[in-house]
Parts: sequence; structure tokens; C-alpha cells
Amino acid sequence: MKALLSKAPGGPETLSLEELPDPVAGPGQVLVAVKACAINYPDVLIIEDKYQFKPQRPFAPGGEIAGVVEALGEGVTGFAPGDRVLGVIGHGGLAEKVAVDAARLQRLPEGRSFEEGAALLLTYATTIHALLDRGKLREGHTLLVLGAAGGVGLAAVELGKAFGATVVAAASSEEKAAAAAAAGADRTIVYPRGPFDKEGSKALADAFKAAVGPQGADVIYDPVGGDYAEPALRAIGWEGRYLVVGFPAGIPRLPLNLTLLKSCDVCGVFWGAFAAREPKANQAHVERLFRLLGEGRIAPRVTGSFALEDGGKAIAKMAAREAIGKLVVRVG
Repeated sequence: MKALLSKAPGGPETLSLEELPDPVAGPGQVLVAVKACAINYPDVLIIEDKYQFKPQRPFAPGGEIAGVVEALGEGVTGFAPGDRVLGVIGHGGLAEKVAVDAARLQRLPEGRSFEEGAALLLTYATTIHALLDRGKLREGHTLLVLGAAGGVGLAAVELGKAFGATVVAAASSEEKAAAAAAAGADRTIVYPRGPFDKEGSKALADAFKAAVGPQGADVIYDPVGGDYAEPALRAIGWEGRYLVVGFPAGIPRLPLNLTLLKSCDVCGVFWGAFAAREPKANQAHVERLFRLLGEGRIAPRVTGSFALEDGGKAIAKMAAREAIGKLVVRVG
């Protein structure tokens, strides 16, 4: 089989397309012929050894796949060869075949393409866990979404609206703001590129405050970090929840006096650990996502499609924060 491999730490240009023996499904595993693999920000980090998990090299990046079951390992029930499946697997998706623990797979909903399936689970499952379990989002709340045109950002816009919130979408360009508005955002704001000096940070905080209104945001969804975090936190409402999702702009340092003044919570969001620790609760979220998908209330937006040999270009586009929605690599 062909696989796009990371053989040494580095950027997307270090990846190489190579031939490998086909994997074999071990006990509890399913052999999947990969048809599509979505690219997410962890793929940028994992090949540079900057992610919390460091696979043994050589390995293929790509943590979110859709494909067809080819074979079952010992003890696997509930799947059969020919089944269309999707799953979040950590890494290994930029390869024509992968052996996956059966517990990581879901059936691909009928009528959905492999590209849609690959683009669904990681962003939406992260976001539904963030908004409901960590953010306690309710109907009538105001939700501020940073990075609102990325994969998790658009998921937050759509799910926020599905759960009855007023959604304020913040993004770094008019094009991205328009994408967030098309996804259902009630208001949009375009912020400048950081880093910010003291005056720039205050101006951004004032812009966030104006956008969310005088009561502040009940929930802030931040998959960006960096110099955007403190201005956003200054726009939070009394007893609000600030959701820490990711750091493509850098890991911020928040002044904790702000949490005292607003009596607010700063909440970490680690969906992978949640899914492992509370599989029944996670499965309930996934089933709810499939219902919302079937109702047309959420819809993964695949805005870029790449061949396997060009998978590094997709990761580079993600690293440059140029992506709107999801980027998908066609594998099979």
C-alpha cells in the first residue's frame, strides 16, 4: 500500500510517499481501506513532535478517516466487510489501509460521502462536548466563537445555533466572516492579525465587548489562543465559561484577576480524553450529531480536496491558517 510518511521531525515538506506492506487487523481491530482523510491542526503539530502524542517513526499523519471495512480481527463484532465507516484514529490516516481499534469506528450515515464522513467527527464531537459539557450552553445564551471559519469554529457556529444561542463569530478576514455568517452566525467581527501591543489588545477587547453586548458572552469558544485570548476573556459575562480548545496562535498567559472580577471559569477541552474516559456519554453525543446531520442543522464544509501525494500541501495550508472549513485528502 501507499502511505505518506513522517520519517523525521519537520514540516509538511519532509513527508514522503512510500510503499509499505499492508497492515493486518489484530485482535479487536478492523482493517479499513481508507477513502478520505481530513486534515486537522494536530497533523501540523504531530509531524514536528509538538503534539502530546509522539508516534514511533516512520508513521503516517492523519487522524480522521472514512473508508470501507476490508477485514475483521479476532473478537470483533458489529462490523462486516464492505461496511462504510468513519473514525478518529489519532494518526495513520494518510495511507491506503489502516488497522483500527473497532471502538474508534462509527458507521458512515447513509447517503453521505467519504469526504463528508472524514470531515465530521473530530470537529463536531470536540465542539458538542465543549459547548454542552464544559460550557453549559443553553438556549438564550450568547456565544462568542474565535477562529469561526475553521473546522471547529464553523462547528461551534452551527451547534451554537442548533442549541438556541446567539452566536457572535470572530474571524481574521472578511471572507472568513462571510463563511461564518453563511453557517448561521448572528453577528460577525473581523479582527486584525496579532501580535498586539497594549493598545491593540485593548482595542480588540473593546471590539469583542461591542459585538457581544453589555451583558458579555456567556460562553467563549477559543480554538486560537495567543494574543486573542485575553481580549476575548475581557468580553466575558458574569459567571461565564471560557473554553480552551487550541493554540495555533500560541499558548496565552491569562491574567487571573479577570476570572475573579467576572466570577468566570476557564475550562479546558480535551475531547479525546473525554471520549476514552466516558465512552457512553461520548456515544450519546455522536448519535445526537448524526441526528442533527440528518436534519440538515449541521453540515461539514469541505473547501479543499487533495490527492494523497499532495497531503503535505493540505497540512501546510492548515499550518498557515488559510483553511476555511475542512481540508480532505482523497486516499483510495
